[in-house]
Formats: sequence, structure tokens, C-alpha cells
Amino acid sequence: MRVLSGIQPTGNLHLGNYLGAIRNWVRMQDEMDADSQCFFFLADMHSITVHEGREQRIRNVRDMAAALVAAGIDPDRSVLFNQARVPAHAELCWLLNGTARIGWLNRMTQFKDKVGKDREGASIGLFVYPVLQAADILVYNATHVPVGEDQKQHLELARDIATKFNTDFGVELFTLPDPIIPRESARIMSFRDGTAKMSKSDPSDMSRINLTDDDDAIMQKVKKAKTDPEPLPETAEGLAGRPEANNLVGIYATLAGRTADAVCAEFAGKGFGAFKPALGELLVETLRPIRSRFMELRTDDAALDAILEKGAARASAAAEPTLRAAYDAMGLMR
Repeated sequence: MRVLSGIQPTGNLHLGNYLGAIRNWVRMQDEMDADSQCFFFLADMHSITVHEGREQRIRNVRDMAAALVAAGIDPDRSVLFNQARVPAHAELCWLLNGTARIGWLNRMTQFKDKVGKDREGASIGLFVYPVLQAADILVYNATHVPVGEDQKQHLELARDIATKFNTDFGVELFTLPDPIIPRESARIMSFRDGTAKMSKSDPSDMSRINLTDDDDAIMQKVKKAKTDPEPLPETAEGLAGRPEANNLVGIYATLAGRTADAVCAEFAGKGFGAFKPALGELLVETLRPIRSRFMELRTDDAALDAILEKGAARASAAAEPTLRAAYDAMGLMR
């Protein structure tokens, strides 16, 4: 079993990053047997679809590496690296551009959602983003890829590309990856709007819990989080139509490793004046050790670069046989 997953290195790491992806990565790493391996990468090649200054991008990569290690990713047990240090990703992407079809990419809903009405002004990189994702997966012959609802279509595209390449060139080169649906697929929403995802791009810092927030800031943000005047119901079914309430209960349940029904049963009939302090304390206790380690790690650029370089060397060695075989299958002398 070879698991692969990537995350874009963005600034202002927040609770959504941790519960939505990072915590599940740590869990998968810890559950791997001796014959299996996890590849976790920082998708800095994907990040160029949005303009960002050189120094900021470098800082974001290092900060994300620090966050992953602080949260429990062990660079000795998992292969942790940033995409740009492994040229095989970009090379295989170009080779797969000859196999992928425009019609397939035109059906990608994420592209349509991101460009809206400004399709002509979107970067080509954003359009072919799913082909690079396919290369990310196929270059390691990953057997399993953790996916959320918004990425299922991209994994299907990777399988289609792999199938067509294998068929076109008469090889059995690429493994068709299977999805892993995380046991707890947390979708963390804004503290100001329960219908919008928690995001670093929200102009209000009160909309999110940052990994750098201290204990007092966390408690203040939770207490000021938007809610409604109704008490908590006895079951999660009663949260229907109450997005802010549903979000806070969901965060509590995810942190505590409990069901939303169990959380509702404990706080049934109580208002948010009672629930919010309990949620705040749980967040503080969970995030404090991660924040402390993160703040310590992010000041040591040399150590972070050494971690990423070591991971990139291991990743490159794993990717080389597949990349070489792809060149050979296509009749390209390298």
C-alpha cells in the first residue's frame, strides 16, 4: 500500500487545514504497516496558478512543513517533500498532457467554479491543474489517495489518464489509484458565516482559528463566533438549517472523536453560552502543543530545508523508475 496526498502551502494556517487534512495524514502514517508507505508533499507547483511573491512562496512552503511536523508527521517514517524539488512531477505532467483530453478537462467542475465568468482570463495552469495532480499520483504508482468530495472527480481523471496511457502504449505501467475516504472528513466553516469554508483569504481574522493564535485569542474567537439564539437539540438532525450551530458542534465532535449526536445529547437544551466555553477549552488544549512546536520549528529555516531535501531525495528515487519507463514507452530517448 502506497498512500499519497498533497496540500497547497498557504500562509495563515488555520483550524480548517489541520482538521481537514493534516490530522488525517498523521493518523494514516501511524496506522501504516511495515510494508506500506506514505508520501506527503507540499504542492508548491500547483500554487503558481495564483500570483505570489517569491519570498512569500518560500515562507509558505517552510511554514507548511513546520506545521506538518508539529502536528505529528514524522519525516523518518513518511516521505515529506515539496513538489518543486522533484522535477519528475513536472516532467510526467508534460508527458501526460499528450494523453489527457480537452473534453475531460472541460468537465472539471472545480475549474468552472474557480474561474466563474472570467474563463478567458484564467491561467492555463489552472486549466491543466488536474493533469499535474494525475502526475503527482501516478509517478509514484500510488495505490491509495485520500480525497474529499471536491477531489473525487480529479482522482477519476487520474484513473482515466492512467488507463488510456497504458492502453495506448501497450504497457501496464501506471497503477489505478483507489480513493480513501477519511473516517472523519471534517469540513470546517467560517466563524462568521456557517455556509462558507474557513479560509485565510477572509478579510476578518475573527472568521478563523489560526495555528499561531494564543490561548486567549482562541477563546475570544470562539465566544464571538456567530451562532443563533436556539438551544442545542438532542440530536444532530435538529441542526438542519442552522449552519453556524452545525459548524461548532461538528468541530467539537471532530476534536473529541465523538459523533455529532453524542455532542448534542450532552449539551441538549443548553445555549451557546454554555457550549462555547467548552469548545474553546477543547480547542486550546488540542492546539497548544502543536502551536508551541510550530512556532519553534518555523524559526529554523535550515532544519526545515534539510527535512524537505531529505524527503525530495527519497521521492525522486521512488519516482525515477516510473518516469524512465514512461519516456521509454513513448519512444522518447532520455
